[in-house]
Amino acid sequence: MSQSSLEVPAAVSFEQAIALTQSLLSQVEAGTLSETDIATVISALVKTENGARGFFVTYLTSESSVADSPSDAVIEALRSSPDISAELLVKNIAMSTAQAIFHHRQQKEDMAKGSERVSQRTTKLIQLVDLPSVRDRTQQLMHSAKTGEGTYKAFLERWHYDTEQRQAISQALEQIK
Repeated sequence: MSQSSLEVPAAVSFEQAIALTQSLLSQVEAGTLSETDIATVISALVKTENGARGFFVTYLTSESSVADSPSDAVIEALRSSPDISAELLVKNIAMSTAQAIFHHRQQKEDMAKGSERVSQRTTKLIQLVDLPSVRDRTQQLMHSAKTGEGTYKAFLERWHYDTEQRQAISQALEQIK
């Protein structure tokens, strides 16, 4: 592994995490990283919220097909920080589902397809990671989406999700219970 290019700083910034994940994906595609190296880098990224956010935004939106079939190393690395991973996975389902509706309304079908791909990739990760904390947060977010109350009320309000988007979020989350 090229340590210099994939060294994750303890206080990794969101921008650094994006760049590191892009480099990681390139090296995975090129076949130059072992599963152990992949797990080490992703584990280091998901230890912090900035690192995890940068990892997920890059991994889930990547044009690389690597993200369509996560390896055991990716899954184990995500399990190494269950709370951060669970929170971001559940929010990614909500955000990508709501964004797909937004893009359809704007008749931006290519962007809607991208949001749908993020939702599909996130659903697959959730199923493979299989963390109890994901199930708990899924239930909490479904409750907030259906009632407008609860743990995720502020999250849903911050993004101004409307009734149709909240219903779609609930339906997407019901698929992964």
